[in-house]
Amino acid sequence: MPGDVERGRQKLEWARAHMPVLEGIRHRFESERPFRGLVVSMVLHLEAKTAALALAVRAGGAEVHLAAGNPLSTDDDAVAALRTEGIDAHAVKGESVADYRAGIAAMRDADPHVIIDDGADLVALVHSDPKGVSRLRGSTEETTTGVTRLRALEKEGKLRFPAIDVNDAEMKHLFDNRYGTGQSTIDGISTATNLLIAGKVAVVAGYGWCGRGVAARLKGMGADVIVTEIDPVRALEARMDGFRVMPMLDAARQADLIVTVTGNTGVVRADHFRVIKNGCVLANSGHFDVEVSRADLEGMSVAHRTVRPNVTQYDLPDGRRVYLLGEGRLINLAAGQGHPVEIMDLSFSLQALSAEHIAKHGPTMGHRVHPVPREIDVAVARAALAPFGVSIDEPTDTQRRYAESWNLGT
Repeated sequence: MPGDVERGRQKLEWARAHMPVLEGIRHRFESERPFRGLVVSMVLHLEAKTAALALAVRAGGAEVHLAAGNPLSTDDDAVAALRTEGIDAHAVKGESVADYRAGIAAMRDADPHVIIDDGADLVALVHSDPKGVSRLRGSTEETTTGVTRLRALEKEGKLRFPAIDVNDAEMKHLFDNRYGTGQSTIDGISTATNLLIAGKVAVVAGYGWCGRGVAARLKGMGADVIVTEIDPVRALEARMDGFRVMPMLDAARQADLIVTVTGNTGVVRADHFRVIKNGCVLANSGHFDVEVSRADLEGMSVAHRTVRPNVTQYDLPDGRRVYLLGEGRLINLAAGQGHPVEIMDLSFSLQALSAEHIAKHGPTMGHRVHPVPREIDVAVARAALAPFGVSIDEPTDTQRRYAESWNLGT
């Protein structure tokens, strides 16, 4: 076992001390046992905050199995601590692709009632090779990439069970995607490179909720930020938010740093490497390692070598050099510590409550992608206000009746 159990326990204790919403849910789960007799398989970035979610679900009576959502994102100490708690965890930081896939297969082979997924990796396996899955009630999904895969299955009429889209809950995209990805991406880049951001030209590929967060924080740290987009509405929004907007082919010529956050493939590829600025740093904060084409980079370079942990230098034929961070994998976890604890408190609370909803109602829900029930979103928001010392107004009876009259169209 490569991790240190005591360090893992310390990390878990720190995480739980700063995750009051999830801890409140865990206490309720302990008394109500909503997962009694059920198996829950989870494929997530496996570190201390994830361990807190796993223990909360187990407190609800579940038999919990965990596998890594990314070969580079695992915290071995957290895994070691989880295993001493009797939780089946298949993850080692830097594991081979074969071991990574074997871990996901083990989650399928556990024959789960509920899946908690990140990127729909387990869902995809279940649909391509459903061996051993006979009692699945449904899944919850954490990421834009995963929801895109689920909606594709739904559109083709192939989705075999209900899935809850946690990614698009208000308490997810407004906070996790924007503030969590914004801060943790810069944390990963800074940890990997120790380079100054102020004064540099930084390109953000994609202006969804994650891109908004990354661009805002780069701007706040003094970077000159360019946004690239394929959606005209988001491109216009980025321009009105004060950013330069242009195609990647033009942006790459100026970029000191490029961060991809699109969820798509080949966002930075051979065309861009032919013109890319010497010394450009490439980082990805999308779920899969396909946004920066490492195959193109390796095919075009005359040499490459590791120059710092999580930094690979590629030498191009004309003498230019570019630097790829974290093998093009999710930089906030490959080189950083992932989202701040308080952010994951909100996201994992949504996951826990959505999984409970699937456990209770999955058999009667349609085989489609469902939004997070509004009452779950609101419950997490209310619980999150207390640690900030925030209280809010309640509508009067007159205001409620007025609002209801508009809702009814009367």
